Parts: sequence; C-alpha cells; structure tokens
Amino acid sequence: MTNTDDSEPVELNISADTVNYIISRARQYDAGEDTPVSGGDTTASELREAIDDLNDDEVVDLIALAWVGRGDFTRDDWEDARAMARDRHQQHSAGYLMGIPTLADYLEEGLVALGHNYETP
Repeated sequence: MTNTDDSEPVELNISADTVNYIISRARQYDAGEDTPVSGGDTTASELREAIDDLNDDEVVDLIALAWVGRGDFTRDDWEDARAMARDRHQQHSAGYLMGIPTLADYLEEGLVALGHNYETP
C-alpha cells in the first residue's frame, strides 16, 4: 500500500523494515498459518520474538501504529497515541498485539496514515 498524502512522514522510533517484517508475520499469523517457517520456529513464535526484541520506544510506536490503523487515533493525534501506548505499555506487549484481530492490516493502515509506505518484504 502506498502513501498518497504529500505531507512529510511522521518520524517513527521503529524502522519501516521492522514494521514490514512484523506485518508479514502478523498476516500469516492472522490467517492461521502457524506453521514452521525457519529452524523449527513457527509463525507465532517468530512474531512474538520480533515484538519481544523491540526496545520500549519501538514497541510503543508499534502499539500506537496499530491504534492509528484501527481508527482510534488520527495522524494529528500521533503524540497522544504514543503517550497512551507508553502509559499502558507493560511486559506483555506481544500478547496484547497478537490478540488484536487483523493486526497486520492495522499496522499497514497506520503506516500509510503517518505518511509511510508498506512494502512487502
């Protein structure tokens, strides 16, 4: 999905490559494809590991991206979304994010709303 807005992309604390990787794994996970993907790891374990490996700022942005993509916040509310994600961010972020139906779609929509492009890894 490509950004069609001419405004500057919102600066993120997480790289677009990382978000794209998480989207690809989340899309497989959302589709129920919890199959081995590499070295015996499953899609679910790779998704959980990718989220667990993020630093606090990155996971806060990932949660906020999902909320923007879901429509809870807009581009103009980005800092509010970040603040709320930081307030609510605990040690169980992977479980929370993996429990959001259509997480991949929300992350993709969030990226686009903030002026970034989603590129299939």
